[in-house]
Amino acid sequence: MPQTIATHNWMRPESIKRTIERMRETGVDALEAVNGILTALYAHRGMLARTRSAITGITSPTLNIGLIKGGINTNVVPDQVAFRLDRRMIPEEDAGQVEAELRALIAAAAKQHPRSSVEVQRLLLAHPLTPLPSTERMVATIQRHARQILGVDIPATGVQLYTDARHYAAAGVPIVLYGAGPRSILEANAHNANENVRLHDLRAGTTIVALALADLLGAG
Repeated sequence: MPQTIATHNWMRPESIKRTIERMRETGVDALEAVNGILTALYAHRGMLARTRSAITGITSPTLNIGLIKGGINTNVVPDQVAFRLDRRMIPEEDAGQVEAELRALIAAAAKQHPRSSVEVQRLLLAHPLTPLPSTERMVATIQRHARQILGVDIPATGVQLYTDARHYAAAGVPIVLYGAGPRSILEANAHNANENVRLHDLRAGTTIVALALADLLGAG
């Protein structure tokens, strides 16, 4: 037996519109607050270029915002927005001072939106790799063998990379970085789909490291 279902609109379209508008007014737009914080951070990034490192190859501190998440849907005021930033230091900087500066900057920008709350969490603290005086012998040994194998002089220079080698330096263990392949990150096309190393460069680099270790360990 056919059944009839009765429907009833309990609110008129214009009433629904007014209700939605009132709900938007009562909501706290997290994205609007974050926009002010991001603007302050990007302005701060521009000023970081004024700080220069005395180490060859290292230029200035950097700041990058690489991940942003937030919002539910197009018609919903975002209630929460999270972002991650990467603030890289130069060896001359103090980690505690850098973090305090960032926290103060974010707090000051957040005051423009007092109805919003901000939480800052440190995910990782990586101190810069600071060269030790005892690394000079290691550098000279690698350079000597590199000159023999490659036929060119390899300069000792700093590089703005994230490396676990910092843990050894922090413990007082002499350490240097030496790798096979192109001389710069751009030449290596790093962090791209076609990042690669040529086999003859790998063989040359392996030989140089092996000869340098033999000398440093007293194997002749």
